[in-house]
Amino acid sequence: MKEHGGLKHPLIEVFGYPVDTFSPQAKASIFMDQTTLFDIDKIVNVAKVSQRSPFRYPGGKTWLVPWARGWLKSLSRRPAVFVEPFCGGGIISLTAAFENLADHIVMVELDDQIASVWKVILGSEDDRKWLANRITDFKLSHETACETLNETPQTIRDKAFQTILKNRVYHGGILAEGSGMIKNGENGKGISSRWYPETLKKRILDIGKVAEKITFIEGDGMEALRRYADADSAAFFIDPPYTAGGKKAGRRLYRFCDLNHQELFHVASSLKGDFLMTYDDAQEVRELAISHEFDTHYVPMKGTHHIACMELLVGRNLMWARPREIA
Repeated sequence: MKEHGGLKHPLIEVFGYPVDTFSPQAKASIFMDQTTLFDIDKIVNVAKVSQRSPFRYPGGKTWLVPWARGWLKSLSRRPAVFVEPFCGGGIISLTAAFENLADHIVMVELDDQIASVWKVILGSEDDRKWLANRITDFKLSHETACETLNETPQTIRDKAFQTILKNRVYHGGILAEGSGMIKNGENGKGISSRWYPETLKKRILDIGKVAEKITFIEGDGMEALRRYADADSAAFFIDPPYTAGGKKAGRRLYRFCDLNHQELFHVASSLKGDFLMTYDDAQEVRELAISHEFDTHYVPMKGTHHIACMELLVGRNLMWARPREIA
């Protein structure tokens, strides 16, 4: 029986040969078959997960919320601080804050557009209310969207509204260069298909209820990891841009995507607190995990166009992610 770090990999355990022999689609199919045979790793229905983020974020982790919750609850003590160094849409941090899964939350993001939204929402009550009301008062059309997005923002409030608007009317919520406005959209609704003013307002004002528990930092995620590395009472959720192993998704989806993945794994190995890392499946990532003696676990999810695929969890000990031993 092949083992990694003393922990058995379920795919190898069941099928007797390396996961490299499977395509991502095949792995997803295999895992879905296993849910019937072994009652493990079912795909999360995101419609049943509390939607807390104002972003429709490419590569967002709403589907991972039950897994992250399980991880945090498995720890021997509640983290004094929960750090998300590449927070993006921030759904895992928000879940930790709303569900009181850590004493304090630190969200870090390098992208200045995304940062402007978090600064306004997590800033003063007046800022939150201004943004919420600006969204509900806005009369969305192709013309008003183009006009607003072509303006030079004069304040951080203006920049935050522009970012939310762009995130909601562009394909896939993508803010990176090369993205464009939705044309047909859901049910032929065009750019209005992802514009839910009242829902966005409620989410923004709800976040204000837990804002005092959250610190936002506009900056480099690697620096944040190093800053909290010696805190044994910390927990880290690390969801980097997927550019390892030649993957192109990170470069297509994000404005800031350059990352030294070898250095990230080195820094992760120095953390005193526990961590959970997520990656697209890539040979480079698996090799980095093995070389640092980290545990890995595949989880199924539905990606773009609702296609089932596999994501890779990386951590020190992922036994909490395996409900029971496979016979």
